[in-house]
Amino acid sequence: MKTKNCYYRPQAGSYLSAIAAALVIAASACAAETRPLVIAHRGASGYLPEHTLAAKTLAYGLGADFLEQDLVLTKDDVPVVLHDIYVDTVTDVAKRFPERKRADGRFYALDFTLAELKQLRVAERFNAKTGKAVFAKRYPSEASPAEFRVSTLEEELQLIQGLNRSTGRNVGIYPEIKQPKWHRAQGHDISRIVLPILARYGYATKPDACFLQCFELTEVKRIRGELGWKGRLVMLLNGRGQEADGVDHDALCTAAGLKELAAFVDGIGPALGRIVTWSSASERKMTDLVKQAHALGLVVHPYTIRVDDLPKNCPSAEELHAAVFREARSDGVFTDFTDVTLAWVKK
Repeated sequence: MKTKNCYYRPQAGSYLSAIAAALVIAASACAAETRPLVIAHRGASGYLPEHTLAAKTLAYGLGADFLEQDLVLTKDDVPVVLHDIYVDTVTDVAKRFPERKRADGRFYALDFTLAELKQLRVAERFNAKTGKAVFAKRYPSEASPAEFRVSTLEEELQLIQGLNRSTGRNVGIYPEIKQPKWHRAQGHDISRIVLPILARYGYATKPDACFLQCFELTEVKRIRGELGWKGRLVMLLNGRGQEADGVDHDALCTAAGLKELAAFVDGIGPALGRIVTWSSASERKMTDLVKQAHALGLVVHPYTIRVDDLPKNCPSAEELHAAVFREARSDGVFTDFTDVTLAWVKK
């Protein structure tokens, strides 16, 4: 069985398990044996406000193989789908609950119950200080009469599984545990809350259409060890060095670091800059990170392709896709533009 682009890599010697896993995966629409995975980054976030059910539905319709869920907790310990622990860059919280900001001036999801968060109107991402949209040409939330709301993890899982039933596809999920160290410091154990929910919906083992991801190595080890997660696990790698738990991600991208990771994760999710950079439009530099990871049996899913926000000096989205897939041989990619990336990998 080919494994170069397949999103499941069975352990050596588990022949019967590999056959069973292959049958499960073959039933899905991801075509992992013939092309890389298209992972909808926060949904179809290039077209609709991120992490809304509308954005997830559109990404599903555009053909995504996996849909991402960034997860944070509410005051009453409900996992909700938001990219940040803050809610002031994607909602009207400052208008509806102006008195609820902390001393640092920010509004935290953890300070609101689910019922309170459901009162907020979700908008296209904007700068909390200036009010200006981060991506100027994306969905004009302020001018739109459409109502977008914060969704829970369970609401999103129900949506995806409902669509899988009605379409006959098997689109997967790609949840991320956001800032677990910070959550625990606030008295909330987000991983211990999320994992049972995933299991209840059928996401608990490696053949299941799910990748669980996190930036904090300490928590990734805890998820695999103390919390007993048996599904696929991805270590996210930032592009700036040290992470919130004090771990140096530059070190994790070395041969020794990758070997350490391979003992308990199934893949890595590096920032694009750890794979390819451009010193000028005509000068591209590739790293060997993907090659090293593949040698250890790890899949590689870099982030994030944005056709309206290309890496510095990158000449075009075509060149970016070519570098990520044709040159680096990545197994998949996170993208804000599901249709653009899918069209490229189908060529």
